[in-house]
Amino acid sequence: MTTWLITGCSTGLGRALAHAVLARGHNAVVTARDTSTIQDLTTEFPTTALAVALDVTEQSQVDAAVKLAEERFGALDVLVNNAGYGYRAAIEEGDDGDVRALFDTNVFAPVAMIKAVLPGMRMRRSGAIVNISSIGARICPPGSGYYSASKAALEGISGSLHKELKPLGISVTVVEPGGFRTDFAGRSLTQSAEAIADYADTAGKRRKEHDTVHGTQQGDPDKAAAAIITAVEADETPAFLLLGEDAAKAFDAVEEAQRAEVDRWRELSVSTGYTES
Repeated sequence: MTTWLITGCSTGLGRALAHAVLARGHNAVVTARDTSTIQDLTTEFPTTALAVALDVTEQSQVDAAVKLAEERFGALDVLVNNAGYGYRAAIEEGDDGDVRALFDTNVFAPVAMIKAVLPGMRMRRSGAIVNISSIGARICPPGSGYYSASKAALEGISGSLHKELKPLGISVTVVEPGGFRTDFAGRSLTQSAEAIADYADTAGKRRKEHDTVHGTQQGDPDKAAAAIITAVEADETPAFLLLGEDAAKAFDAVEEAQRAEVDRWRELSVSTGYTES
């Protein structure tokens, strides 16, 4: 039996993962800003589920959640940074306050959670950290530049963290899901108040009023949850995990296009070395 702390469990992938972890007999600290949305999990799993109110952007609540988890279960084995949301806007349309709030939730909050659990994991020389990113970090769709940037930042942090923690017995996994049938493209999606007409055929097509994806995504959250558990429990936990056929195809397409661009400009790239005069 291991103990998981999962952020953002009220809906979607976080909720599916929390239920899957509990159904497999593990302990789970299930968190949400409004604990009424997750009380059914503690009712179904009264001895192994702990519901904790958590706004991941509030340091005091981050510290309190980790403390409550350790008091109840003794140690935290797995942290899943799942809480986050999307933001649609052309770069020029983006509101400064909205963008800062997005990065607070999608980047700085996961870092705060990681810092809060690491002292215990380092002491035990074991643990797993799972950071939920997005294929958006790789494909960078028009209208999702700020969201893609927030996930790319999380991935960069995760890459360095993986190298820092692997010698200490702690794994770090970045998960890049494609489209899953969650509330991500519905209630959880925000966008700029301003829409500039010149971007109607690019970023504008991805505004909520024009988006028809919600409710039709290919991915099953329950299967994604099972895949994450399998990865965490593997003898060699992956540092990077794609979820969804659409994510795998998009990854391949981006990689091939970038390789072609690099090869095309390689001569110019390597021409920049210093030459003694």
